[in-house]
Amino acid sequence: MAVRLFESKDHTASYLQYRVAPQELISMIMDYMRKQTKNQFKLAVDVGCGSGQGTVLLAPYFTAVVGTDISPAQLETGLTNSHPPNVSYKQCPAEELPFAAGEVDLVTAMTAAHWFDRPRFLQETDRVLRPGGCLALLSYTLNMTLEYGDVSEALNDICKEFYAALLPYRSPYLGPSSMKLYLDMYNSCSYQDKEWNECFHVRRTVPLRRYICMVETFSSYQKLKEKDPAGAEQLSNDIQNKLLSVMKASSPDTEVTMVVHYFYWLARKP
Repeated sequence: MAVRLFESKDHTASYLQYRVAPQELISMIMDYMRKQTKNQFKLAVDVGCGSGQGTVLLAPYFTAVVGTDISPAQLETGLTNSHPPNVSYKQCPAEELPFAAGEVDLVTAMTAAHWFDRPRFLQETDRVLRPGGCLALLSYTLNMTLEYGDVSEALNDICKEFYAALLPYRSPYLGPSSMKLYLDMYNSCSYQDKEWNECFHVRRTVPLRRYICMVETFSSYQKLKEKDPAGAEQLSNDIQNKLLSVMKASSPDTEVTMVVHYFYWLARKP
């Protein structure tokens, strides 16, 4: 990976616990693959796999699934977490995958490709994919929304305050929009069979505290926490208290619907 983040043990543990595993999108990826091939697939590679939340979701569809990441701490967390026997992990850069040419049926990167050396990653993907193999890149915008009774709009105004406070700590590597990075990759992909979707909502009913904890896993929050630990904690507490006040609730265990706004693109190698 071109940028190294998410490597402390505390951060990797939070990443595993609070990030959303996009089961709905895995189903869409497999539907796309089955348009051409109906049988069980042999090998999927999940690049920038982190602690493996998305990697394990591929296990029912492939003989073998390999998650790759540059971070030893992330992979250690993935290994210690329960995973199916056909899932394994390897440490390597996204741009140097340890697979033979034409060996791989599916290459995925879930909320990770924006950190890669993107032109080199696409070249490496083309090398390892078999003819007819697929590439699936997905991520989500950071403007997650909340639904709760008739106060959803007021809650989301507070959520916007949270995101605005973190914006100064956003990595300059990402530029103003990570979605644009993915669209640029999509446009640069030479495969003719490809599709782009910029709005797919994944809903999860979670305790309010889990929403706060998920935002705390973002790289921008981690940068704020590194610079000003007390300020980061105060920001989280203030946002949580404002949300609870609007909800007329006292406990952060009160459940809300968290809506994660995914975007993705799929492509098939000729």
